[in-house]
This record gives sequence, structure tokens and C-alpha cells, in this order.
Amino acid sequence: MGQVAVDINGRRFQVACDDGQEDHVRELGAYIDGKVKQVVNQVGQVGDPRLLLMASLLVTDELYELRQGGTGQGDGAGMVGGASAIEERAAQMIEGTADRLHDIAARLEAS
Repeated sequence: MGQVAVDINGRRFQVACDDGQEDHVRELGAYIDGKVKQVVNQVGQVGDPRLLLMASLLVTDELYELRQGGTGQGDGAGMVGGASAIEERAAQMIEGTADRLHDIAARLEAS
């Protein structure tokens, strides 16, 4: 099992990954760090849990737009109204992920 150091918002996190996936996980971490920086530029330092939640929502919105065949610019317009069962399930999964990210961030802040 590989170990990777990922820097998010100036903090270093150790992440376990499958052997051979270290570079990919570093790239993913850099992408998330970029999204967090985007949020910081818009709203300031509002704490790691909120920053991670907002960054997660931005990334999820990009994925949603791409899956819908949209522009992938993440304007959020496709997320409102008329949600199918699949979209509702995806929203539930996103909420669960956001809750887990919040819990992880809270534990990291406590340590």
C-alpha cells in the first residue's frame, strides 16, 4: 500500500493509496487544492471543513455538468428542479460525502 503526502490549503495530509497510484493521488490532491484556493479567493478562510465542503461541491458540480453533457463550467444551473430518482440519489450521496468530509476535517482540527 502506497503513502502520499497531499497539501490542501497549506496543510499536509498523508493519504494511503494502491501501489502505483501515488502520482494520480498527488494530481487529485493538487486539483482539490486549486478548488480550495478558488473558494478562499471568493469567501476567505472560513475553516477547513467549510472550505473542503465548498470545494467538494464545486468538483461535484463539474462532474454533474459533464455527465449531463453540459459545458462543465460548474455554474450549478443544472442542479435545480426536476430531479430524477438517479439525481436525487446522487444528491443524497453528495450530502453523505460532505458530512463525512466535515467529520474528517473536524477530527483533523482536533488532533
